[in-house]
Amino acid sequence: MDWKFLQKHLSGVNKYSTAFGRIWLSVVFVFRVLVYVVAAERVWSDDQGHFDCNTRQPGCTNICYDYFFPISHIRLWALQLIFVTCPSFMVVLHVAYRKDRERNYQAKHGKHTRLYDNTGQKHGGLWWTYLISLFIKSTFEVLFLYVLHYIYDSFKLPRKVQCDVSPCPNLVDCYISRPTEKTVFTYFMVGASVACVVLNICEILYVIAFRMVTLKQRGSACTASRKIHPGLSSDGC
Repeated sequence: MDWKFLQKHLSGVNKYSTAFGRIWLSVVFVFRVLVYVVAAERVWSDDQGHFDCNTRQPGCTNICYDYFFPISHIRLWALQLIFVTCPSFMVVLHVAYRKDRERNYQAKHGKHTRLYDNTGQKHGGLWWTYLISLFIKSTFEVLFLYVLHYIYDSFKLPRKVQCDVSPCPNLVDCYISRPTEKTVFTYFMVGASVACVVLNICEILYVIAFRMVTLKQRGSACTASRKIHPGLSSDGC
């Protein structure tokens, strides 16, 4: 998978993100994508080939591997990274839509007219898009953590598993290659995912609090203006 393509398109999100969003993006690429590409993929590259069972029954080893690893950790993390980063494109697309409206408006009314004070400013519909993207990212993070724990019943990989699935002739012992190393990487990726969830929650609270403070200040300014100019309508604020 070409992660440079994803990084190139997500780099534009930094322009519209808060400080928490920039930290989140750094954690995703440094502690998740980079670790995934440089180390984790290689650790799981020989996963099936080195899954060994103490039987010569044809098909038993493959069936047992599929039974205990219905989806590989590495493929599940790849899906997780795609799902948790894609909602950020909602913000980029919304800003692109605003810029297109701005161009059409200026073409119709003149270059000195403006439809938006700042096409990347988070207010109105863009604020809702940004907030919804944060909720979607957090939901996907928690969902994938639950799926990983549900499938493997733990984040720790055992050294030995026992399998009696057909066509195995009886209860056979199967051994996972490099279980300690894989457990370390699993806990690291889970910890990075939890850190991203915490950052998303902090950003959600920050965005909501900042919006409430802005609305409160705007309301106070409107109240003061109406006292000075009693005939000023609420739309004038």
